[in-house]
Amino acid sequence: MDYARSSDQRTAASTKIVVAGGFGVGKTTLVGTVSEIMPLRTEALVTNQSEGVDDLANVPQKGTTTVAMDFGRITLGEDLVLYLFGTPGQRRFWFMWDDLCLGAIGAIVLVDTERLDEAFSPLDYFEQRGLPFIVAVNQFEDAPQYPLGDVATALALSPGTPVIRIDARRRDSVKQALVRVTEFSLEKLSQDVPVPAS
Repeated sequence: MDYARSSDQRTAASTKIVVAGGFGVGKTTLVGTVSEIMPLRTEALVTNQSEGVDDLANVPQKGTTTVAMDFGRITLGEDLVLYLFGTPGQRRFWFMWDDLCLGAIGAIVLVDTERLDEAFSPLDYFEQRGLPFIVAVNQFEDAPQYPLGDVATALALSPGTPVIRIDARRRDSVKQALVRVTEFSLEKLSQDVPVPAS
């Protein structure tokens, strides 16, 4: 019987990207759209108990909410796996963000142009921690369309912060967002690496 030598066995490297944003902006949809496995979802029904705690006025059709995280996985090659962690959008669950972001290379902050104010707290969170992020404007069907430069200005983003449009329901669109946040994270990493003295 032949056994593979341990030197022949490859261990897959992994990387992690966090998907954040306000309540009902499409984080669970994004993770589920691109995950190659059945995504882990920690959804709970929205009940009357959330009245006065969660603002449901802008998302009346929402029947469930993420209470811990969404988790998905994508194999990018024989030796590289990408893990996606979607954060809960409601402020009362934000105590979990530090654990979800631990070891992440970057983040996607998903926004809805009708509720841009909900993006400020996630943006502040990543800026304070120095975690590279991009802003992805989710293309809701009835939402107004604004030039991306206007969105960046409205969000008071630092110059150079990528802002893109995506449709969280379309796999190719989500993949483009994942590529862009990875590229941006690598750019930031290369800027932070000290140049050895000659």
